[in-house]
Amino acid sequence: MNHSSADDEALVKAARQGDLAAFEELVFRHRDSLYARALSLTRHEQDAVDLSQEAWVKGWQRLAQFQGESRFATWMTRIVINLCLDHLRRQKRHRTDSIEELEEERGGVERHMPVVNLNPTAGLERAELRKKIDAALGQLTPEHRTVLVLHEFEDMEYKAVAAAVGCSVGTVMSRLYYARRKMAALLASAREES
Repeated sequence: MNHSSADDEALVKAARQGDLAAFEELVFRHRDSLYARALSLTRHEQDAVDLSQEAWVKGWQRLAQFQGESRFATWMTRIVINLCLDHLRRQKRHRTDSIEELEEERGGVERHMPVVNLNPTAGLERAELRKKIDAALGQLTPEHRTVLVLHEFEDMEYKAVAAAVGCSVGTVMSRLYYARRKMAALLASAREES
């Protein structure tokens, strides 16, 4: 079998029968888009590398479970999205625990927060805006953040987002609605602070 000219379906079939080179071809074809998806969700390069690699390991381990009802790339995207969501949830819990510990140990978080001096005459420069967007994204729930990133930044259609995250199109639309409202409120608040 010529792996480079075979379609994904044939490669999956060969990989299921133990053809490691076929799976390596699948990794080669889809690794960049999987990494990009992880990076867009985590906003952290090393986390994106780790999570996309973990997704490939899980993909290999669970290849027998792939039914072929969706494209292989969609199936792998769903694996990496689930890993990213789990990672973001763990990170959020850890951040909450850290703030609570700091408050208990040192008597109030406010005294340990850096003083933010914004220059109101400077306006919103591109780098500053990016920081505000990232900060606002970080305040969304992982579910809302995921649909917003996939639809708005990755240009995925509602149906593709629904398939990737494993929910209905209606749920995607609802999450997107609330994510946009929350982002608008957070960015408006950030602008007022400027």
